Formats: sequence, structure tokens, C-alpha cells
Amino acid sequence: MFDYDVIVVGGGHAGCEAAAAASRMGARVALITLDPGNVGTMSCNPAIGGLGKGHIVREIDALDGLMARAADAAGIQFRLLNRSKGPAVQGPRAQADRRLYRAAIQQMLAELPGLTIVAAAVEHLIFVRQRDRLRVSGVVTSDGRELRSATTVLTTGTFLSGLMHVGNRQIVGGRDGEPAAIGLSSSLAQAGLRLGRLKTGTPPRIDGCSIDWAGLEMQAGDVDPQPFSALTVQLSGPQVSCGITRTTAVTHEVIRKNILMSPVYSGRIEGVGPRYCPS
Repeated sequence: MFDYDVIVVGGGHAGCEAAAAASRMGARVALITLDPGNVGTMSCNPAIGGLGKGHIVREIDALDGLMARAADAAGIQFRLLNRSKGPAVQGPRAQADRRLYRAAIQQMLAELPGLTIVAAAVEHLIFVRQRDRLRVSGVVTSDGRELRSATTVLTTGTFLSGLMHVGNRQIVGGRDGEPAAIGLSSSLAQAGLRLGRLKTGTPPRIDGCSIDWAGLEMQAGDVDPQPFSALTVQLSGPQVSCGITRTTAVTHEVIRKNILMSPVYSGRIEGVGPRYCPS
């Protein structure tokens, strides 16, 4: 007897979409996440779309997914990139308010039938042997609960044995201020799966009150912003302009003098990763 038809581990972009898709198909779904209040949090760059991912957002929307509608609800600047070029290289992008995006995702999840959000850390997978193969039949949480399911979906992202690098410091965690999922990695390794790692890059946060906006070139969004979702009738949120600034010779000298403090250049991070964050 299963507790749920589908268990989804992780409450980021992928986990929310997986849980919502299963719910729309009539399944009993458990979305397991460390902190339900952080479901739908945009961990890194608060933008949706772009040249490489704008079409993916609309494909998700065509499947009745969440991301496009959340982006429309939380977007504070919409721009069609490469508008002066041909359609093949144009891409819609929206800068989003992280709080509004998280609230939109959580509201849509709350409206889905059969979806339960469980606050827990998944420590182990429950395996059963069927003939010559192992099959996952559920999970064990850090507080000892066993939750059984017909299907288990892992969307742990950077939390799976996550290690953060801040200058010369190494901090175990999934993202700033939150723990990593350690036990789950061991469970996967014990099942014979090969584990790998991608490195990401998180941009620095700048306090808007510390910026001399009057000295910057301002860039507004599109006059006729286009929503991501086919279900969005009108974009109603206030739009914000971006400030454009550039590096100088002084900036470059500061970087050259301190570049070995970067874990990528000091050797603490090895291997070639993606140019941008894989998320």
C-alpha cells in the first residue's frame, strides 16, 4: 500500500513543475522540501527566460506548467532580446521580484488537488529488488518517517551534497543559509549510481541604496511587454528600469590582484563547468 502515487523531492523549479504535473494527472502527490516557506525560491539570478531558455518557459506553459504564469505575476521588467535581429535569435526575458515569484508558485501549488507539501529532509531511498533490478518504493526522512510511493522523482539541484565556496571558505549547504542533502547522496551511491557535480556561479548581491543611480545609463523594459503565458491576459505589475554600468581599468586591477582568492583560480574548484548556472 502506497502513501502517495508520486513523491517529489525538492521544491525548486523542477520539483514544483513535477509535483504540479502529477497532480494535474490526478495523482496523490507529496512534495518533500526542507522548508515549505522557501518553495519556489529563485536561488540565483532572478530572471526568467533569455535566449537559451525563453522557449523552454513557453513549452512548459503549453503543458499547463507554472513557470510562465509565475513569471508574469512577478516580472518587474520584460524585454524581448535581440529585437533588431531575426526571430531565430530573439528571446523573451523577464527580471522577476523574488518574493512575488515565490508567492505566485506557492499560491498555485496550494490550489492543486491531491498535493501535500511535507517539511522534511530525505535521507535515504527505500529500495526493493524486483527480479534482477532495484526499484525505488519510497523515501526515509531525517526524522525516521517512511513514505511509500509508486514513483519517486528527485529534483534536489544544488542541495545534493552541496558545497558552497565563498572566497577561500568552503561551506556545506544547498544555498546560503540552508543545509545540504547529505544522506541522499550515500543512498544513490550505494545503489550503484555514479555521482558527478556541476559547478555553478552565483552573482553578488548589491544593495540598491548604495548605488549612484543618477550616474548610470538607465534601460527600460519594452513599451509593449509580452507575457510568457498564453493564459495571461495583461501584465499588471509595476515595471522597473535597470541601470547599466561598466568596468574600468581600476576594476580590472583589483581583479588581477585578488584573482587567486577565487576558488576557480586557486584550485579549490576543479573541472570545467558551464558558463552560467545550470539551473
